[in-house]
Amino acid sequence: MTQGNAPVVYRAPREWTRLHPVSPLLGGWAVFGVVVSIALYNYAPSWTGVDPALQEGAHFLMRSILWVIVGAVVVIGLAIGFGYLQWHYSEYRLSSVAVEQRKGVLFKQHKQARLDRVQAVDVVQPLIARIFRFASLKIEVAGGESSTIALEYLRLGDAEAMRNELLALSAGVKRAKASGGEATVDAVVSDLGGAPHVDGAEPMPATAGLGADSVGDSVAGERHDAGPGSLRDLAGAPAGYAATPASPQREVYRVRTSDLLMSILLSWPFVWLVTIPVVAVAAVLVMNLDVSRILAVAGASLVTIVPVALALFGFFWNELSRGYGFVAGLSEDGIHLRHGLTETRRQTVPAGRVQAIEFQQPLLWRRRDWWRITINVAGYQDDAQAVSTLLPVGTRQDALTALWLVLPDLGDPDPAGTVSQALSGQGAEGGFTAASSRSKVFDPWQWRQRGVRATEHALLIRRGRFVRHMYVVPHERTQSLGLTQGPLQRARGLADVAVHSTNGPVKPVARHLDEADARELLIAQAQRAAHERQAQTAEQWKGAVGLDG
Repeated sequence: MTQGNAPVVYRAPREWTRLHPVSPLLGGWAVFGVVVSIALYNYAPSWTGVDPALQEGAHFLMRSILWVIVGAVVVIGLAIGFGYLQWHYSEYRLSSVAVEQRKGVLFKQHKQARLDRVQAVDVVQPLIARIFRFASLKIEVAGGESSTIALEYLRLGDAEAMRNELLALSAGVKRAKASGGEATVDAVVSDLGGAPHVDGAEPMPATAGLGADSVGDSVAGERHDAGPGSLRDLAGAPAGYAATPASPQREVYRVRTSDLLMSILLSWPFVWLVTIPVVAVAAVLVMNLDVSRILAVAGASLVTIVPVALALFGFFWNELSRGYGFVAGLSEDGIHLRHGLTETRRQTVPAGRVQAIEFQQPLLWRRRDWWRITINVAGYQDDAQAVSTLLPVGTRQDALTALWLVLPDLGDPDPAGTVSQALSGQGAEGGFTAASSRSKVFDPWQWRQRGVRATEHALLIRRGRFVRHMYVVPHERTQSLGLTQGPLQRARGLADVAVHSTNGPVKPVARHLDEADARELLIAQAQRAAHERQAQTAEQWKGAVGLDG
């Protein structure tokens, strides 16, 4: 660390180091929710339907404002005190073979994330942490449940330095291991070069794929302000940079805020959120009914209705917050995604970790031909939902570009045409094996839209009449396969084929195929998966997207 007005150089610690002292304050805001809940129950009128026992307890706590203040201070003080006790016993370091974390007051815990098994390192900034330029660092490794290491919280400069160094070291160790050699942190660091720099990387050339006209250029490595490790960080500090620079990035696409807002307005949950109050007000005005009678007819009270309304509003807010400022880019580390309104997240999806892709188009989006893309990412065992969005909303061209990011070579002479047929075709159009017409007895609405087709490198599955879905599973990412038959299907000679993936929201299943077609698909897909696992490598992905030098 330099003195005076010189910038601060951030590095990952090699010795045991505590998290920042403000961590308990940044993570203890849930306590205020308890105080607010007590106040709401205390002042809620009787007609809202509040449980009398809960309201009486709230009245008891709120009879004296002095007791309220004392109680709030005691509760918040205990929470902060316990938080600081946990902070005191929580440390981390970067050792010669792994990232290590040890924590726990009564029950000790020691976690290790081996460098050769690190899958992704994400920088997450909740609202309060973002205001004061702090961040949480989440390190995902190939392992079982609870294998994630979360460092909450670090200065933003420290978090970015740790992330950059970890990704670079992990890649170096994996390359050395693949070539039959050995590598440690010190050996790989010496290969990274001496003088650190901030914004000196050159942009990579644009590349087209899957119908993408062009891919814009941009350079990663923004300079961030950060300062000494003390509470004075909250007031600002001298500028600094990471000793290990971030890999150069090339921006591929971004989601416009206007499109995101319109997509939320055209979603069914938002339509219900708007329709229910309008219908209720119309009933009061037109039929001259009072609110209590409407609630009685509905068999509900305000206390039961408010959570439903809040849940619908929560959907709106989550979609806006997660999709706001969504930007996708490319670097040698993999696919970089940046998004978030109140909580910002910068995540890295390494090459070859996307296991399955789902295209989705609600009915109200069809006129604009908008699509949402979600993915299953291996390695995100504990936070799969938070990192599952590849494109919140975009045109068909945007969707094709997003697919190109994770699967640049579909193994088809006309990839754009094939995917378009998969998105909006039906029956045997586009070379698909369609669902049997015998299934229309118990699947009358969408049996024509169901179908499956294999290209050289991926399996495509489509379904949906009112809400269109299309699944893409790279052959080498097929975990296992299953053929199932219900009693009605067995009677009509039909079967389903499920393509099992890693933990995530994408569940690819080809339903209601003719039994002979289903068995043929099962055998052929198993053979394709075995062959592609031997043939595909991360280096091939880099070459296909223009990152091979």
